[in-house]
Amino acid sequence: MKVAAIDKFENIIESSDLVSRDLSWVKFNERVFDQSKKQSRSVLEKLKFLAITASNLDEFFMIRIGSLYNYLDYDKERVDYSGLREEPFKMKLLLECQAFHKRQQEHFVKNLLPEMHSSGFILSNVKNLEPEEREYIKAYFNKAVYPMLTPMVFDGYRTFPILMNKLLIFGVVTLAPGDKKENRKLSFVQIPANIPRFFEVEREDLVVYIPIEEVIRENLISLFRNVNIESVNLFRITRNGDFTLEESEDMDANFLEEVKRKLNERKTGRVVRIEIEEGYSKWMVSLLKERWNIQDDSIFKVEKASMLDFNGLWQIVGNKRFKDKMPYIPNPVPPISYPQEGTDDVFQVLKGRDILLHHPYNNIDPILDLIEKASDDPNVMAIKMTIYRLAKDSRITKALLRAAENGKHVSVLFEVKARFDEENNIREAKKLQKAGCFVIYGISNLKTHTKLMLIVRRDENRVTRFVHLGSGNYNEDTARLYTDIGLLTTDETLANDVSEFFNVITGHSMPTTYQNLITAPRDMRNQLIAFIEQEAENARNGLASGIVIKVNSLEDSEIIYALYRASQSGVPVKLIIRGICCLRPGRMGLSENIEVISIVGEFLEHSRIYHFHNNGETRTYAGSADMMVRSFDKRLESLFRVQDPLLEKQLINILAYNLRDNVNSYKMIEDGSYERKVPQDDEDEFNVHKEFFNVKIEEVMKVKLF
Repeated sequence: MKVAAIDKFENIIESSDLVSRDLSWVKFNERVFDQSKKQSRSVLEKLKFLAITASNLDEFFMIRIGSLYNYLDYDKERVDYSGLREEPFKMKLLLECQAFHKRQQEHFVKNLLPEMHSSGFILSNVKNLEPEEREYIKAYFNKAVYPMLTPMVFDGYRTFPILMNKLLIFGVVTLAPGDKKENRKLSFVQIPANIPRFFEVEREDLVVYIPIEEVIRENLISLFRNVNIESVNLFRITRNGDFTLEESEDMDANFLEEVKRKLNERKTGRVVRIEIEEGYSKWMVSLLKERWNIQDDSIFKVEKASMLDFNGLWQIVGNKRFKDKMPYIPNPVPPISYPQEGTDDVFQVLKGRDILLHHPYNNIDPILDLIEKASDDPNVMAIKMTIYRLAKDSRITKALLRAAENGKHVSVLFEVKARFDEENNIREAKKLQKAGCFVIYGISNLKTHTKLMLIVRRDENRVTRFVHLGSGNYNEDTARLYTDIGLLTTDETLANDVSEFFNVITGHSMPTTYQNLITAPRDMRNQLIAFIEQEAENARNGLASGIVIKVNSLEDSEIIYALYRASQSGVPVKLIIRGICCLRPGRMGLSENIEVISIVGEFLEHSRIYHFHNNGETRTYAGSADMMVRSFDKRLESLFRVQDPLLEKQLINILAYNLRDNVNSYKMIEDGSYERKVPQDDEDEFNVHKEFFNVKIEEVMKVKLF
């Protein structure tokens, strides 16, 4: 690529008022990668964050790069927020990804490999093992690995084999004795996903990890007898996994079949990336590039001293032998609004007050206890839920099955389009359907991302509705790792709103308004813009104003320009955006009053909180929605207002703590880059992922943002 072309790209990108969604995502993954470089972390923690960046990058190529190729392959026009058209944007994006990939490799080789021995483990190849260990590996290969391998030759008599997404693959170039070079053949040997990534050799004070590809490489000749092996090339492909489900009239049959068909298509989607070990056969790569219609910028080279696919590092990180080398996470503390958690009947508690849960600092058990008690309580008449993702061995599913067996009405909206959880959700939904639950498989072409639960209970001739509204999934596994907000309440206004919303989801109802619920795709964007514009009006009139919002992603241009206008009116705007942020903060004449930070650390920030100062008459909402086009237009989402004084103060305190953080926090610069915040000379460290375990009610009640 010519220097002039690159400079032209940069000038176009810099002149745009908006930051590219995809380029912003690359910056986010760099912040995750930065966690792997923190000297305060153990090598196992560093490997964990490196593995996360690899998994993130896989999904990015499958979905975002895959989506870009949908435009390129079918000659569809697309102009990115950066101002670049399809082909120049692909060039810029892949250039950024190549640079990031190189930094990953260098960090692994130069920094992480040398640290391993002192932590009780090393990576090795077969040649460096003791003779008896090599014999042990030879026996393992012959018994457990060799029968699993299938060499697949491609030549004039056999079709090109289907190579699977994200598997390690050997491309073996062979030549029969006496044959000319033009008669060489290419064979593929895929390493099945159910073979462990590393073979482990336990020594007294050391665990030796031998990558499975090295075990196979050492014995590969057993698959190619009586031919000459010209080259052995280890590579991995990533396929386009982006698809859009079309609206289906028959939701119970055709729709599910469409989901299953699209899942199968993922296995044969167009190739968008090749990762390959250095020293590869140029003849083989030329053949693959032509077959898959990709260019050199989609070929990612891996150093011989490094390894392909850092996802495999999870096997090392998860070894129980090293459990004491991972950071200690304190046990959850009781919620401020429910200090006697677990000691009283949660049904009786909720009749007297609302409970705000902040996970993982507060346990998810009050939610699980509520639904489990509801499933057995003879006074409970109905349970309604939306489900986006579940734990593999879910207590939620078990409770709902028991509720159905006990004769209660159970309605569940299972979102079968939850990316990469489709198969699990279909399986769990069918279990419930067979048990007699009323199951809805998504709503036409919308994803149901809202997190709602409604329990209807009759008690002494009175019906009480118990409601849970949240920002996170009903997943007890991720609740220990994701920061989320959940509200448990019997408030009649919210109960009416949620009941109405369930009628929209399960039937054909179109309510005119909600009292304390903002929903998408109908009202959310316009309502949030109205709140932003009210702050701008207050500022112009000399009244107190201010906006603090915490979400995962900010991408919607209408919201961004509303925030720009508020900034120009004098409204102080503070945004806590973990991932993608397409807004430029601090640009002269555009966004001088807007600050953006990102919190990336031990827990994954997942809660969404919207706070508007409104001249002291505060509006504070939480819920499932980010500020993205898909959230406003293509998903069923909800934000719920929190008005209870203590609970609203809790949400405000969460925002205030995030703004104080100087350990996990990164400040966004006007050009789209980020700088890590560090404690100043007169400051102590303030780590939100520790401080939230120690929050006191007295501190919460005194908190102020403006």
